[in-house]
Amino acid sequence: MPSVTPVISYSTGDIFAIQLQGLVKSHLVKEIIILSPKGIDPPAPKCRVVEAHSLKSGDILNRIISELSTDFFLLILDDRYSLIEPRALENMLNEATASNSGIVFSDFYIRGEKGLVHHPLCDYMKGSVRDDFDFGGMMLFSTSAVRDVMDKYGNIPDVKFAGLYDLRLKVSIDHPILHIKKPLYYVIYKDLDFNNHHFAYLDPKNRSVQIEMESIFTNYLRLINAYIPHWQLKNVKRCDSFPVEASVIIPVKNRVNTIGDAISSALSQKTDFSYNIIVVDNHSTDGTTKLLTELAKKYPSIKHIVPEKKDLGIGGCWNEAINSPYCGRYIAQLDSDDLYSSPEALSKMVNLLRDGKFAMVIGSYTVVDFHLREIPPGLIDHREWTDENGHNNALRINGLGAPRAFDNAIIKGIGFLNVSYGEDYAAALRICRVFKIGRIFEGIYLCRRWKGNTDANLPQEQINKNNEFKDSIRTGEILARQKINRDRMFKDGTGP
Repeated sequence: MPSVTPVISYSTGDIFAIQLQGLVKSHLVKEIIILSPKGIDPPAPKCRVVEAHSLKSGDILNRIISELSTDFFLLILDDRYSLIEPRALENMLNEATASNSGIVFSDFYIRGEKGLVHHPLCDYMKGSVRDDFDFGGMMLFSTSAVRDVMDKYGNIPDVKFAGLYDLRLKVSIDHPILHIKKPLYYVIYKDLDFNNHHFAYLDPKNRSVQIEMESIFTNYLRLINAYIPHWQLKNVKRCDSFPVEASVIIPVKNRVNTIGDAISSALSQKTDFSYNIIVVDNHSTDGTTKLLTELAKKYPSIKHIVPEKKDLGIGGCWNEAINSPYCGRYIAQLDSDDLYSSPEALSKMVNLLRDGKFAMVIGSYTVVDFHLREIPPGLIDHREWTDENGHNNALRINGLGAPRAFDNAIIKGIGFLNVSYGEDYAAALRICRVFKIGRIFEGIYLCRRWKGNTDANLPQEQINKNNEFKDSIRTGEILARQKINRDRMFKDGTGP
């Protein structure tokens, strides 16, 4: 039978004692490594204490891996109490051995006031490269697979936060990552607000973490030949024959309470160029259509489009707008429940596009409530973006910011996926694989967070579907970038 070394951070209290009890009982557990920032005595049989603050440290992981004498090691993550019974641990080890996987993770139960609730996880694919991919409360690693990749790609760098991220990316290059689609353990969250991490990676206090994550991810892209040097990115050639210089595009469905505010902010823009507002009304039934009809009569610059098709997502509505005869040379996004924060917002985006350096421009936004009062975390400026590496790092994060503006000649040739989630992210990745993207780091947009948001209070199954969809987008994008590099190598005569 395979043997395993669990690695767990020390804690006080009854729950930690129960965690240890389940591990000690298993005949497959040869040793338990307990990480503790202070010197403590081993709290149970089979336990060895290692002085450390976190198992995400590169130095600690390298040390643990070098000292292992078992076939597998089980990392029990810090943000939750994860309890597994000996029989379930045996099941996980058997699955790992049979599949010859480098990493194994499974669904789990959440233990709370409502009893045990099944928490499903996403499958891992090539594009599951975001650093916050949810593996649950524990990850089982094959010791031989880990040592194999460390021999091939080097030890984990001396990083404080991104050691585990580096390890799993390297293992994923040459070894399968298996998701067991049944709950094998249950967790009790230490952070009761565990679902409210929407903006966690954007919090300024996490900047040092993000710098490490970007460095690790950039090295990974180089290892898999998907890294695109910034000097290969192209400028944009100017095209003529557009009815106006710019168009503000607003897809809308059933937003009678907010669409008026959005249009007012678009109408208030001060520019030295002509622009119009294209509102694609996706068959609203709440009075939005009537309101838009009245506004279009009053303001000739508003172009109210009701598509013939009734199966359009937000991306499909964008396609209707960019392919309409009204669409301008440059196009700017405005969601139907958001606003531009100043009359200069449109000019700032379009002026960056006009010089031809960029195919897309992305601004910064402030998070507000329904009544436009600022709420935490406030300004979201995506400072992780750099001209040199933003187009590569974009594959690691889940979004690139707002508002977005495009050169029509480029985005019209690419188009949008006919979905209502991730369509903007897919377009941005497709653009920045070839063209430069410009950034505006000052706030020019107000993003409402309210119960009407399309991503508000989603069930876990829908969250998983959304994440899997973006992971699939990343998968295709990584393959496309690898092909660019292979083709360039053959063209330069440096290919195999």
